Amino acid sequence: MSLKDGLLLEFLAEHNLELPPKPLYRNLNRHGHEIGYSTVRLRLSELEKHGLVSEVGSGGYYEISEVGQRYLQGEVALEELED
Repeated sequence: MSLKDGLLLEFLAEHNLELPPKPLYRNLNRHGHEIGYSTVRLRLSELEKHGLVSEVGSGGYYEISEVGQRYLQGEVALEELED
């Protein structure tokens, strides 16, 4: 897990969004979070591998998953998410 993972999860959860990487990157920066586009793409991929975000359909849109919500609420430990 990266320090930016929590930022991505919290942003998606707080705003109840489904976004592809580019608009997510732009909106994060619009809200004062300094994060690069390549970082957003990489971290979304990693978060999806661990079940914290899920792709909506096949259009490249991502949303926080139920596991991601439970992780933010402290109900799922990091150790449970590791490969």
